[in-house]
Amino acid sequence: QVQLSESGGGLAQPGGSLTLSCTMSGGTFSHYAMGWFRQAPGKEREFVAAVSSNGGGTHYADSVKGRFAVNRDNTKNTVWLYMNDLKFEDSAVYYCAAAPGLWVVVTIPNYWGQGTQVTVSQ
Repeated sequence: QVQLSESGGGLAQPGGSLTLSCTMSGGTFSHYAMGWFRQAPGKEREFVAAVSSNGGGTHYADSVKGRFAVNRDNTKNTVWLYMNDLKFEDSAVYYCAAAPGLWVVVTIPNYWGQGTQVTVSQ
């Protein structure tokens, strides 16, 4: 059974940075594209970023392009989301997701993590 575990959330000031990580267990990490989603209070969960199974392809939501970066290391079963120039509207619970294809993980992921809270506040 594939399990995803996120870490790295916390409090950041506007303009600051945070790095989230997600580790997979129970599955072959290199077989999955990985994605990040977020959900703010009262809003629907939305796509943030994704990376293909071999790391060669990425996709970002327009709201985070140029500020966030996604990367993975298949030897460590880990994917990271580097968040820079954080804004108040980036505050949300961030979820890691996995699926057997980049466009699948962007739309209908097979697996989800439990989420980690990111709060941007002064």
